[in-house]
Amino acid sequence: MQMDEAGRLGVQQAIEPRPASRQPQLLAEDPETKSEFVEIDRTRVRVENCLSFGGPWMTLELVKRLGLHEFLKREMPVGKEDVPWSLTALVLMAARLSEPSSELHIAEHFYRQSALCDLLGVPASKVDDNRLYRGLDELLPLKVKLEVFLKERYGTLFGIEYDLLLYDVTSTYFEGQATANPLAKRGYSRDHRPDCKQVCIGLVGNRSRPGQ
Repeated sequence: MQMDEAGRLGVQQAIEPRPASRQPQLLAEDPETKSEFVEIDRTRVRVENCLSFGGPWMTLELVKRLGLHEFLKREMPVGKEDVPWSLTALVLMAARLSEPSSELHIAEHFYRQSALCDLLGVPASKVDDNRLYRGLDELLPLKVKLEVFLKERYGTLFGIEYDLLLYDVTSTYFEGQATANPLAKRGYSRDHRPDCKQVCIGLVGNRSRPGQ
């Protein structure tokens, strides 16, 4: 997947409505022939550098709805780093939602195989495990502020009033092949059963008031 400078998406473009495409018309109509189709040699057509797009794009859409990009830009420190820490945080979020893995795997595999380099405008050469670990260090002091921000956005988006919010993640595993469950995958097992496929379950609970 390649984009020219006009098509490259920075973080602001990725999380805000995009302008109309400026891509030139590839097959201009001939006023004399008015061809409706063009013949191609399918044996000479191939796909190269196929990148994962859906998960990263969805992450940036969620970030946009939450206003999380504005929070990160406002709260995360800005110094002489090549890649703003707010963008590094978005890389970590996209990986966590799309393909949970170690920072080393994100740097060496996930980022290079996803469309994030185009969506964020950050080349793969600028993303390594050291930068990602340091990004976590920069996020840690914002833990309480981030929790408060997400709590308030949750209430605003869903029109819910509450004074208690609980969140937890657990997992359950399946013995056998679990062929009928496409969500079941192998990975880190809290139950010490790496030989079994499992699903991870996230739960958000609140103490709803009467009438809600």
